[in-house]
Amino acid sequence: MKKKIVIIGSGFSSLSAACYLSRSGHEVHVYEKNKTFGGRARRLIKDEFLFDMGPSWYWMPDIIDSFFNDFNKSTSDFFKLKKLNPAYQVYFGKKDSLLIEDSLEKICKVFENLEPGSSKKLKDFIKTAEENYNIAIKDYVYKPGISPLELVSLKTLKKIKFFISNIKRDVEKKFKNQKLRQILQFPVLFLGAKPSKTPAFYNFMNYADFGLGTWHPEKGFYTLVEAIINLAKSQGVKFHNNSNINKIIVENGKVNGVNVNSKKINCDIVLSGADYHHSETLIDLKYRRYSESYWKSRTFAPSALQFYIGINKKLKNVSHHTLFFDESFDSHANDIYDDPKWPDKPLLYANFPSISDPKMAPKGKELCIILIPLAPGLKDSQKMREHYFNLVIDRLEKLTDQKIKKNILFHESFCVNDFVKDYNSYKGNAYGL
Repeated sequence: MKKKIVIIGSGFSSLSAACYLSRSGHEVHVYEKNKTFGGRARRLIKDEFLFDMGPSWYWMPDIIDSFFNDFNKSTSDFFKLKKLNPAYQVYFGKKDSLLIEDSLEKICKVFENLEPGSSKKLKDFIKTAEENYNIAIKDYVYKPGISPLELVSLKTLKKIKFFISNIKRDVEKKFKNQKLRQILQFPVLFLGAKPSKTPAFYNFMNYADFGLGTWHPEKGFYTLVEAIINLAKSQGVKFHNNSNINKIIVENGKVNGVNVNSKKINCDIVLSGADYHHSETLIDLKYRRYSESYWKSRTFAPSALQFYIGINKKLKNVSHHTLFFDESFDSHANDIYDDPKWPDKPLLYANFPSISDPKMAPKGKELCIILIPLAPGLKDSQKMREHYFNLVIDRLEKLTDQKIKKNILFHESFCVNDFVKDYNSYKGNAYGL
């Protein structure tokens, strides 16, 4: 029977759900509180610079391909995809960096130069990571997630040791060079967790990194958002921006509508892609599954301080994706998870997509995005943001041996308060639980 379905938010989960539900014959409406669609994957356009405000690493292209294939489409029907080489660059000090290139063979040479004998260990490590990837992604990621028993099978039982150990322990057991250890541990940061708290089974992220490579959609990650929206519209989905849902209406234990900008819209089903905590606050207290004390006891993924910077010259000594591990990995993780505070010496991620995609910035200029992971719930102020902006630009200049500050055209920031205001995220987290 055809249902009228309201979807809250327009991030990737909402957009993909809208496509499938509309294809199944339902009347689907997506409501987004902000002016632009995409949720955390929105785009900021300023002076012809195209900033991806959220995701920038295009990993696991097979998952995106699989989604479009479900609608008899392919990624190439919507945008051009380029494999990056180098995939990324990692700085450990001034003029001290490594390039991670676009094939396992090339990466093995980098490892072998730093730690003789490590290339064989790396190949074995990635082979195991590929096995775990096939189990995690091909066998389990598409299951409904109703019961933990979905994860129990002969395949996972054979991998039980990887659920008992953790990423940090597993990597440090196999590799002794500190630089190599950091490179192999950083991918789990995308999961919003510490390597020492993440089961070793999640080394499948290393296969996503070294095995499948790092890709870039022409004109940035937002082209993926635009592609899914276009697909959804072709399926009949209706989109509504500047539409804040401030209540889910439940009568006699059954949803029958939502308040959009304080006006009631009738519907049969509500599906929320918004922050889970926020979604629960939209229904009356008696219908909520979790209490406020429950949410306070949970461990949330980090928040972030991000800078969107326009530079009036091309930069040197950096790559499309550049990581700065010149400070202590463990100390920064401690400042996020164990003793939440603003980090004294933060690790940095810098994104310069205009290096490989000239369409993202005006000719002769460079687009720069800098991200610092933070503990959620920190006190956020403009004064603190400016302090860190000056700190990271000074470090960027020092480590890459070039002047940048005097060539900055503008910079904007996005931090804890913005995650709360724009995405209703609990404590301003960037990734969720």
